[in-house]
Amino acid sequence: MLNNLRFKPHRCVHHPQCHNLPVCYPVPSYNRQLCPPIAVVNTTTTIPTTTITTAAISTTTTKTIQQLVIPNIPVGARWAQNGTNVAGGHENGNATNQLNEPWGLFVDDDQTMVIADTWNHRIIQWTMNDKNGQVVAGGHGQGKQLDQLYWPSDVLIAKDTDSLIICDVGNQRVVRWSRRSGTTQGEILINNIDCFGLAMDDQRYLYISDTDKDEVRQYKIGDKNGTIVAGGNGRGAGLNQLNNPTNIFIDQQQTVYVSDYNNHRVMKWNKGAKEGIIVAGGQGQGNALTQLSSPQGLFVDTLSTIYVTDPGNNRVIRWPKGAQQGIVIVGGKGQLYYPIGLSFDRHGNLYVVDSWEHRVQRFSME
Repeated sequence: MLNNLRFKPHRCVHHPQCHNLPVCYPVPSYNRQLCPPIAVVNTTTTIPTTTITTAAISTTTTKTIQQLVIPNIPVGARWAQNGTNVAGGHENGNATNQLNEPWGLFVDDDQTMVIADTWNHRIIQWTMNDKNGQVVAGGHGQGKQLDQLYWPSDVLIAKDTDSLIICDVGNQRVVRWSRRSGTTQGEILINNIDCFGLAMDDQRYLYISDTDKDEVRQYKIGDKNGTIVAGGNGRGAGLNQLNNPTNIFIDQQQTVYVSDYNNHRVMKWNKGAKEGIIVAGGQGQGNALTQLSSPQGLFVDTLSTIYVTDPGNNRVIRWPKGAQQGIVIVGGKGQLYYPIGLSFDRHGNLYVVDSWEHRVQRFSME
């Protein structure tokens, strides 16, 4: 299926199962429909660590883990308009100081970055101010073996197990790699899924967007089926539908925010809701402040302000709660070239995956 990969952000396919002539589709559209057969808020996780049973007595001790850093960003915050390279930026390549069309990003509370280096088929970890990154998953070429990845799109750090959870797009699977020294391969958590975005809440539930089924599911680690928490009603633009959902964000109330790529909007699904609410975009594809163009990277702060990358417009938009239009906080003036992933550190500095410039940029909060 993945022959004749030529154009960005579209890829061209030429395969007898698809069409007789090459046809180009947006990157998130690769799925079986075309070719059939986070002030720092401390979120806590309660984890059983010791269970002792004698007669009828069971004792369980617990510990808490901070899953995601969500900075307390003031309403009128501003960011530097020129970013600083903090990873990559040396043309595309596979050296440890290079990236090749990266997509996803996770910034840890110690300001360590974990990057989905998509076209190098690897996950690379970058400590602030280092000149080179360290390959922590994949890096053995494109493939389906347990020591390989194939177009990883997103990654997160699971603190309780000190591991990486990775959406391995080309292999249609979600995998887990230990962060412990000496790890040489991962393990499959979920197979046969057209994943794109990942998130984890403070109850250790994993959320995965599926671009084939146009839905987001919630999984308990070890569960293979999950529960639909957004979409799942066929592909479309209805409030109960999604069209190629990409990146996702989960808040402390288990509210699901979804970048609805082909509907050019961000949707909010409250816990247990049967349909979503449009909270950004939704006015068709375009470059007006009421519009988005193929939204992807997503973050929501403590005031429920939405931050979303708008790659079709080469910008990052801030959308205050209840606002009718967004505010461009960076980009739109040549600073970015197809931004995808984004995150913040504890100080409110913004990190953007500048995909087609093969780098991650930091924009300092002023």
